[in-house]
Amino acid sequence: MKAWLKLTALAALGALGLSLWTLSARSQAKPPASSELELAGSAVVSESAALSATAASKPASQPKRRYSVAAIGDSLTDPKAGGGQYLTYLADHCKQSRFDSYGKGGNMVSQMRRRFARDVLGEGGAKRPAYTHLIVLGGIADIGSSETANRTLDKIKDDLGAMYQLASDAGMQVIALTIPPWGAWPTYNDDRHAMMLAMNSWIRKPPKHVAQVTDVFPALVCDGRKLCSKYASDKIHWNKQGHEVVGAMLLSEVFADCE
Repeated sequence: MKAWLKLTALAALGALGLSLWTLSARSQAKPPASSELELAGSAVVSESAALSATAASKPASQPKRRYSVAAIGDSLTDPKAGGGQYLTYLADHCKQSRFDSYGKGGNMVSQMRRRFARDVLGEGGAKRPAYTHLIVLGGIADIGSSETANRTLDKIKDDLGAMYQLASDAGMQVIALTIPPWGAWPTYNDDRHAMMLAMNSWIRKPPKHVAQVTDVFPALVCDGRKLCSKYASDKIHWNKQGHEVVGAMLLSEVFADCE
């Protein structure tokens, strides 16, 4: 009996000692140093700043714009001559905008200039909308008539420049297209090719009153002067794919924010 009591007392003392050691160990444990807390807080702040910077670097979505566009040109713009499909492409991608064609097959830019005030501005004729932009595509017929109609570089520049100014004075942004390739046409020769290069160089500068140039020549040319066969319905006119190339260029470069 005495032995049992002795063992019980020893067990109780052992348990008490273990409890005291545990309490002592806990009381001696150090709280995190202030420097450690500061480092942790700094890491949180740095991560938050990084997230804010990333969010700020993302470009805000641009508001959509409704365009009202007139296009003056020759058969490449004239729906009656199978042209103007590049405008249809734009209309298909810009449902709330309008793209009106004032193309006329066979026109030189001198003829476009004479009908510009009536057709585009509506002077002495039907009322026109307040166009925001004007697309100008012409020059092939002039260069092709350099001998028969005495169409010189200066005359072509003067007529184009006059239309650019009329449109700008009416509040339109002028989009000038370079003259597209037609080097496989029977009457094309080295002199006319030189005129083509000179005219396109002048358009690319760009001339006064031109807001933007869409350079279609390199996109459509093969062998330096010919209209690529994959874009051609004949040696001058574009097929559907050719029109889509030009339409896509205009959409990307000018009307990307259209609605």
